[in-house]
Amino acid sequence: MREITCDQITDLVEKLCVEAATILPDDLCRVISAAGDREESPVGRGILKDIEANFVMAREKGVPICQDTGMTVVFLELGQEVHVTGGSLVEAVNQGVRKGYVDGKLRLSVVSDPLRRVNTGDNTPAVIHTTIVPGDTFRITIAPKGFGSENMSAMKMFTPAASWENIADWIVSCVSTAGSNPCPPVVVGVGLGGTVEQCALEAKKALLMPMDTPNEDPFYGEKEAFLLEKINRLGIGPQGMGGRVTALAVHIRPYATHIAGLPCVVNMSCHATRHACGEL
Repeated sequence: MREITCDQITDLVEKLCVEAATILPDDLCRVISAAGDREESPVGRGILKDIEANFVMAREKGVPICQDTGMTVVFLELGQEVHVTGGSLVEAVNQGVRKGYVDGKLRLSVVSDPLRRVNTGDNTPAVIHTTIVPGDTFRITIAPKGFGSENMSAMKMFTPAASWENIADWIVSCVSTAGSNPCPPVVVGVGLGGTVEQCALEAKKALLMPMDTPNEDPFYGEKEAFLLEKINRLGIGPQGMGGRVTALAVHIRPYATHIAGLPCVVNMSCHATRHACGEL
């Protein structure tokens, strides 16, 4: 049994919070750069070049890519041979978020209650998803989520009689309805199957999939390509100013479901689909 202390977890979470806010993942940088080369609209092309200049400057100067540094979504992959010592795992994560956002001078955007709307002053609590995995490693992924895009999330409970065309049309309509609100070009995460909560979780996880790598399942890879093409025909374009690049990527994560159901969740992210990973 390997021991990992809460202090180690806090330190890594703090570091990853700052890294996620200031350094865009390399795969997403490549996709944005390529989008700027193929955008036909002069205005859209200029916007994409500005986005590229922004993420380069953020990395170089250590400043946030976007003023909305998001609500902190944390994915924990905890090895079953790991023993966490020295306190509460959840509090260790929240303490890391607290230090990362306060000491890192990131915007504090979390309110303690959805109706009374009092800011917590330290961006906690985080949204934490924990998965127990084989082995003795502990992998942490920090994925801050801004709400310009999060507010455009949608869910529909299809029946098993629904065709792929029905589902695809609804997904594309979600992007069309969102328009410029999620700061396009967007990344579209799609969850299929499971139950309501599992489907939403799969859609969120889909945003973490590699941006420039085909889906490992060719069946879904074809569907992602189909959706990306249809979405980019909408003409919304970068920042809603028109153009061919409305979405940078579409990712689908399926999950087993009940014989009577076919849930679908769309979770969009803006061009700053931020995340950072570390391992203890």
